[in-house]
Amino acid sequence: MIRPLLLLLLFFFTIAKITAQDSKESRQSTASKQVSTFTIEAPQLQMEKKIWVYLPENYLTSKKKFSVIYMHDAQNLFDAKTSYSGEWNVDEKLDSVKAQVIVVGIEHGKDKRIDELTPFKNEKYGGGKADSYLEFIVKTLKPQIDKTYRTKAKKKNTIIMGSSLGGLTSYYAVLKYPEIFGKAGVFSPSFWYSKDIYNLTEKSKKIKSKIYFLCGDNESDDMVSDLNKMEYLLNSNRCYCLNLNEKKIIKGGQHNEKLWRDNFVEAMLWLGY
Repeated sequence: MIRPLLLLLLFFFTIAKITAQDSKESRQSTASKQVSTFTIEAPQLQMEKKIWVYLPENYLTSKKKFSVIYMHDAQNLFDAKTSYSGEWNVDEKLDSVKAQVIVVGIEHGKDKRIDELTPFKNEKYGGGKADSYLEFIVKTLKPQIDKTYRTKAKKKNTIIMGSSLGGLTSYYAVLKYPEIFGKAGVFSPSFWYSKDIYNLTEKSKKIKSKIYFLCGDNESDDMVSDLNKMEYLLNSNRCYCLNLNEKKIIKGGQHNEKLWRDNFVEAMLWLGY
């Protein structure tokens, strides 16, 4: 049984309230100078997508190539002005450890967010169009990023990361495109949305991607048990002795940006880049 709180958190990206919008407009931007944005056509989704890009501090003064992290819900990653209820502080966090990595944030489609970030339909909430969303990333966005920036394009240097529905889709991405995404950060994943994600894991060939699981023990009734179930299936698919997956459960952790922000750097460093 899913708590009402979790359902509210599921839909908070979907319907923007007028008061929240007014609050956003009154905030100051907190995005660093290393963050820029552009728009790109997403024919797979029949819309235009706004993309945020973080470049390391030494990007312009070096000639080296960089790994790339693709992240969902870009509105909440870099800037308090555009975030719904606080940002991840991705740019400041990366600067603090002088991370040599590019981050590409993809804005969610507002009322289309549930469609984009769910690989299977839910009888009550619909959705199930993540295949189109991931095809956009793989066939349209990633080629453009690799063309525009100095990137390490191999799968071992390509990470996908997100939280909640974004965590669900990040996990699905390494199953669907193992040749593209070699690593995934799976935060507070909404595995409850459909049992098909468990079935897909059981039927998958050997899963070779590196995966970092994170959740709090105060998110929902089933979050920890769902994550443990997925870890068990993953360890049945491949030997746990390979040390390709890590699981962290935060005592008192809630389903919010604070949980994800506080654990972002540790997850990124464990995954490697």
